[in-house]
Amino acid sequence: MPTLPLQGQVALVTGAAKRIGRSIATKLAAEGASVVINYATSKAEAEELAQQISGDGRRAIALQADVSRRADVLRMFATVEKEFGRLDLLVNNAGKFFSAAFEDLTEEQWDAILDANLKSQFLCAQAAAPVMKRQGRGRIINISSLGGLLAWPKYTHYCVSKAGVIMLTRCLARALAPEILVNSVAPGTIQFPGELPDADYIQRAPLHRTGTGDDIAAAVFFLATQDFITGQVLAVDGGRTLV
Repeated sequence: MPTLPLQGQVALVTGAAKRIGRSIATKLAAEGASVVINYATSKAEAEELAQQISGDGRRAIALQADVSRRADVLRMFATVEKEFGRLDLLVNNAGKFFSAAFEDLTEEQWDAILDANLKSQFLCAQAAAPVMKRQGRGRIINISSLGGLLAWPKYTHYCVSKAGVIMLTRCLARALAPEILVNSVAPGTIQFPGELPDADYIQRAPLHRTGTGDDIAAAVFFLATQDFITGQVLAVDGGRTLV
């Protein structure tokens, strides 16, 4: 059988039990990687995904950790090193999304979304970097958002957190080169079966559709297999940023 592109590699995907994270973990496993499925509270879904991937002949484990807490992050990465002895790919996907008018935005809401969306990526990248440096290579892919590129008044806290992810990506690309390549995928509106279509987005986007989890997973896989791309933000949005 031909060797798969990620054969022999180990990938950790945060927030991988559901939605986009689940799509990414499934894609990376299909391309040959062993996968660490991080979750915060969705234990049943994470363990079910690990069993599914294992049934397809790949190694997968589910690890609980609140990735906005340093102690949890260090414990999780120590387990990854113990179980696999390496880490080739970190996908920082975990995050939160909710609306709040700026005038009503509370300090607690601000802190919660900055911790979940930005601090978590900083902590995980900082824990992953020494492992990847020791083995001489690695890839970090941060999931940002169009909210980091466009101004959404009802999501000021979210937009700021995702803009921070984009700048974090660029800084890390310089700080961790040449061994570690760091890029970001910025999804547009991504919808899953059973959700009501986002009619406004569909009308505005030149491709006249919302994205799928598979669209984002394909972009992550692309960046995971590149050797001369770093510090870049790939908008996967059906052209929404054009209008």
